[in-house]
Amino acid sequence: MYGPRSSGPGGARAGGRPVSGCPDWPWPWAWRCSSAVFAWGAVLYLPYTVPTTSMAPTIGAGDRVLAQRIDGDEVRRGDVVVFKDATWSNVPMVKRVVAVGGDTVSCCQDGKLEVNGKEIDEPYLPEGSAAEFGNIPEVVVPKGRLFLLGDERSGSLDSTAHLSDAASGTVSRGAVQARVDAVVWPMNGMLEEPAGFEELGALSSPGPLRTVAGLVVAGAVLILGGAAYGPLAKRAGASRSRANAGTAGAR
Repeated sequence: MYGPRSSGPGGARAGGRPVSGCPDWPWPWAWRCSSAVFAWGAVLYLPYTVPTTSMAPTIGAGDRVLAQRIDGDEVRRGDVVVFKDATWSNVPMVKRVVAVGGDTVSCCQDGKLEVNGKEIDEPYLPEGSAAEFGNIPEVVVPKGRLFLLGDERSGSLDSTAHLSDAASGTVSRGAVQARVDAVVWPMNGMLEEPAGFEELGALSSPGPLRTVAGLVVAGAVLILGGAAYGPLAKRAGASRSRANAGTAGAR
C-alpha cells in the first residue's frame, strides 16, 4: 500500500509532471510572436537618416525616418519618398512628390505651387516661406514619371535643379524605393496627411507602422511580465508549501 500523496503545490502529479497552482505564463509564445512582428516590420520598413535640411521642417538634418517599401506604381501626390536616380548622383534621396505623369506643374501665383491649374495648400512648408522656387517654365510631367520638391524650397536640390535634363527634372516611378511614414528620431511621429493634394486625386493610405509598433509594445510587455512571473510564481508556491507543511505538523 502506498501512503497518501500531498495535494499541495508541486506535490500532486499528472503524467509525471508537477501540478502548479498557477498556469504557465505564455512568455515563450509572446517571444516568438514579438520576433515574428520584428521580422515583419523589417521586411516592410527601411530606416534612413536624412543628411540635409532640404525637407525641413518635416524632416530635419540628421533625422531618422522609417519608410515603407512600396512599388513605384503606388506613389501618389503628396507622398514623401525615398528614391535613387542615376542623374541625381545615384544615392538615396528624400523628396515630396508634387505631380505625377500627365500633370502640369507651374509656379507661382500668390506664392503657391500650382498643379493642373490648382493652387496647392502646403502647411508643411517652413513658417513664413512661400512655395516659390524661382522662375521656371511650365512643366508637363511625362507618363510614368514624378516631379519632386523639397519642403525647404530655397535650399533643395530637387526637380527644379534638373529642368535642363532630358526628362525636365522628373524621375521614373521605378526609381522609388520606399514611402516615408514617420520620423522616429527625434520622435516626431507619423507624417501629416498632405490634404492640399486631395482634390487632384486619392491620397496614399497610412502604412501599417502603428500596428507594427503596437504589436511590438504589447509583445515587450508580455515578455517582461513573463520574466517577472516565473520567480514570483515559484516564490508563491514555496510559501504555500511551507504553510501546508506547518498545518500538517500541527495536527
